Amino acid sequence: MYKVFIKRIVDILISLVAIAFFSPIVIVLTLLLIVNIKSYKIFFIQKRPGRNGVIFKAIKFKTMTDEKDDNGDLLPDGKRLTKLGKFIRSSSLDELPQLLNVLKGDMSIVGPRPLLVKYLPLYSQEQARRHKVRPGLTGWAQINGRNSISWEDKFKHDIWYVDHVSFMLDIRIMWLTIFKLFRRDGINSMNSATMEPFKGNNMG
Repeated sequence: MYKVFIKRIVDILISLVAIAFFSPIVIVLTLLLIVNIKSYKIFFIQKRPGRNGVIFKAIKFKTMTDEKDDNGDLLPDGKRLTKLGKFIRSSSLDELPQLLNVLKGDMSIVGPRPLLVKYLPLYSQEQARRHKVRPGLTGWAQINGRNSISWEDKFKHDIWYVDHVSFMLDIRIMWLTIFKLFRRDGINSMNSATMEPFKGNNMG
């Protein structure tokens, strides 16, 4: 009952309250980002796979500049990520606009994070099970290491969540997410400014 019906009602109620609560912060961040990245294009919109692999457009605050090298190619993430961008990302404020995705039904408050569309052909049958639920703003993998854990562990956490969705588990994840945000745990992987690309593996 919860997974099929009640979870969606909870998502709508929480997203509406959160949008109202965070609106002043969104306005301030919008103004700061316009100055910081020197552009009015302060939102990063990208196609992501949702429940059952259905593609939707995820929206986030932009935390990187569009600086390019002499060949016209974008510089590495670490060089384009501004100080303000690092703070916004480490505090997960860049994901505030995704509350709109939750309200629309593309996402849930809690669920596996939406990954890149290009990863879809790389999943094993077991890994693909993460798409049996809506992707979330936060999830079991996020409170168990986020970007600091391996892709294999990340998928294991996602699939475990799919098999154990419940109201009490979602409450626990939301509570621990708040705790983790204050500590800023697991924001970056050990070898890059963001999570390293998934290249596929031999998992199950």
